[in-house]
Amino acid sequence: MKTDHRPEHARGDLGRRVAHRRAELGLSREELARRAGMHPGYIAYIEEMPPQLTRGALHRLATALRTSEEALLGAESELPPGCHATSTGEAELDGLSVEECMELISCGGIGRLAFHIAGEAAPSVLPVNFALVDGAIVVRTRAGGVIGRYAHGDVGFEVDAIDGVMGEGWSVLIAGRAQRIRESDRLMEQLAAVPVRPWPEGHGDAYLHIVPFRVTGRRIRSRWGP
Repeated sequence: MKTDHRPEHARGDLGRRVAHRRAELGLSREELARRAGMHPGYIAYIEEMPPQLTRGALHRLATALRTSEEALLGAESELPPGCHATSTGEAELDGLSVEECMELISCGGIGRLAFHIAGEAAPSVLPVNFALVDGAIVVRTRAGGVIGRYAHGDVGFEVDAIDGVMGEGWSVLIAGRAQRIRESDRLMEQLAAVPVRPWPEGHGDAYLHIVPFRVTGRRIRSRWGP
C-alpha cells in the first residue's frame, strides 16, 4: 500500500488543517466522512491524532474538502493565493451577460488597467481604484504619471473576485475608449464628487474616463452542492 513519504513537517498540522477547513465549509464529521467515503470515527482520528495517510486517502479527503493535498499538508504557505484552487478540477465555467458584468462591478473597487506605453511592445498592466459612473469606468490619477500620460485611446480593464479556498469567483473584462477629463470638461464637476482615490497615496489631479465598447465575463462555480 502506497503511503505519503513527504517530510514530517509537511504532515504535522494535517489534523488541524482538516478540522479548520471542515469548519470553514460548515461540515460535520459525518458529512465529511460521507463525502470522502470514510468512517466518521476515522475523520475524528485524523483531526485529533493525525496519521500518515495513504495517497489515495489524502486525495479523497482533499477532494471532499474542496482543496488540494498540498494545502492540507501545509506545503503551499509560500505560494500565491489561489494556487491550490486549480488542483481538484471540480469546477464549472459559465459566461456572464453584459448586465451581470456591470452589476458585479457597480460598487467600484480595485481593477487592472491595461494600456500601451509608446515604444514598448507589450502592454502595461497596473492596479487602480475605480468607480462606475453612468456605465463608464472612472479612475483618478496624476496628470504627469504613467497612466495620465499613456492611458488614452483603446484600453483594457479587468476586475475579478476569487475565493482561493473554495475555487470559485468571477472575472469581468472590458475593452473601452479612455480619455482624460480636463477641468474645462462638463464632466469634471460630476466626477469631482466620485469617491475614488488614486492607487498611490497623494494628490490625483486628473480623471480617466473609460467608455466600454465590449464587456465580457465569466463565473467559475464549484460542482459540489451546498
